[in-house]
Amino acid sequence: MATRKSVSEQPRLHESQSLASVASLSDDDDLAPYRVDDNDPTSLTLQRTLSDDYNAGQREGLLARIEAPAVLLAEASETSADSGLPGVVVKKKNGMKMAFMNMANSIIGAGIIGQPYALLQCGLLTGMVLLFVLTLVIDWTIRLMVVNAKLSGTNTYQATVSACFGRAGYLAISLAQGLFAFGGSIAFTVIIGDTIPHVMSALFPSAATTPIVSLVTEREPVMIMCILFISFPLSLSKNIANLAKASLLALISMLVIIVAVVLEGIRTPTDEKGKFTPPLLTINSGVFQGIGVISFAFVCHHNSLLIYGALRKPTIDRFARVTHWSTGVSMLACMTLALAGFLTFRNKTVGNVLNNFPAGNFVINVARFCFGFNMLTTFPLEIFVCREVLLDYIYSTFFQQITNEHGIEVPPEPSMLAHRLTTAALTVVTLLVALTTDSLGIVLEVVGSTSACMLAYILPPLCYLKLASSTNCSWKQRVGPIACVAFGVTVMIVSTALSIKNAFMPDRIET
Repeated sequence: MATRKSVSEQPRLHESQSLASVASLSDDDDLAPYRVDDNDPTSLTLQRTLSDDYNAGQREGLLARIEAPAVLLAEASETSADSGLPGVVVKKKNGMKMAFMNMANSIIGAGIIGQPYALLQCGLLTGMVLLFVLTLVIDWTIRLMVVNAKLSGTNTYQATVSACFGRAGYLAISLAQGLFAFGGSIAFTVIIGDTIPHVMSALFPSAATTPIVSLVTEREPVMIMCILFISFPLSLSKNIANLAKASLLALISMLVIIVAVVLEGIRTPTDEKGKFTPPLLTINSGVFQGIGVISFAFVCHHNSLLIYGALRKPTIDRFARVTHWSTGVSMLACMTLALAGFLTFRNKTVGNVLNNFPAGNFVINVARFCFGFNMLTTFPLEIFVCREVLLDYIYSTFFQQITNEHGIEVPPEPSMLAHRLTTAALTVVTLLVALTTDSLGIVLEVVGSTSACMLAYILPPLCYLKLASSTNCSWKQRVGPIACVAFGVTVMIVSTALSIKNAFMPDRIET
């Protein structure tokens, strides 16, 4: 944390660095307006503009030193002797297959469990179309981020937004990342309450009638005990790498859940299934909320540039292939689970489809255990991000800056007391919020329609439009980004309002 720069500290970018970043763009057709030609006055204007924009807004990216757990797992380290630089550890680069695994692992997370609920909200036909279309949009915005990073001379999502919009960009990306991580931690806590008690009841049938021991079979006590005595101690770690190995469970857990829902859905008795109505088969009243749930599942933009940088040959074309495969496979996984769950339970589908199955179902309990245990170890990763966002903002805004060994003004290192108190406060607040709801669907809706929309649909195209404003970019090339921003803002406003309204309406769609 000693390398963080203050918000007011705006280190200047050497013009040669900006030009090198622009010149490194590939020959993709969609990047034609940004190619550098020394004899083209427009290109020279672009070069100067990018340097000016960068100098005005660039700062070290918030959380720039935080690497995605999946990326950390895939990257081995060379010794200093191997690197040729004394005292320097150089990370090995990844091939296409490993990059694909990293991105797929970043996408396929807790949000997949809510996809049957998304079909309930949207209607079967509309939900399937939206799942496909939103996958294409997210695939595009992930790739757009690399273009933005090259044009702005940055290497993180946070730095790109800050370079484009200065202080306002810094606050926007900080808020979006912090809220997404906070919402994720709430969702994980709700999932723990939905899964672990069922598993404990199945393992110890007599526990429910035994004083004190019965607490391990009740939702609220289990949430409190698991978060305070397991997840909270793990959250106190100051190094996210210490938590990285836990993410290996993610893909295994998702595979177990998909297989379990498909197999047990086929075996579900008819009397336990729901029924179809015309809106459920075509278009239902919760389309905007469904978009939020789908968006929550697919957002991985905060890890994308890390994955790009870890490629052995990081080019836009190679990264595009990785993105296409990753989003495509993730879409198929989400579609499989969504169809298996929704076609089985229909109008009875709940936010966490595992809750639709009986408590004593052995196969589903295995899936519940895998999912719940995975959430226990993933929760600290979300708290880690929340804590870093909060401390970064506080220490860079309200504390006197100091000069580090490189002569750069940085915020002082937060004390261990501040670290622990912030972690404890975030954990307790998350737990208290999670205890007020038993609906995973509502959590996914709100988080997906706010921070996920900001990260996936609004900020990437906004940065593109900002960087393109000083070029001869045609109106046709601006239509897509403008439409995407408009879509994101609309979904954010409408979906959030409807989700909050429906949460307090007795006649809302049951979850």
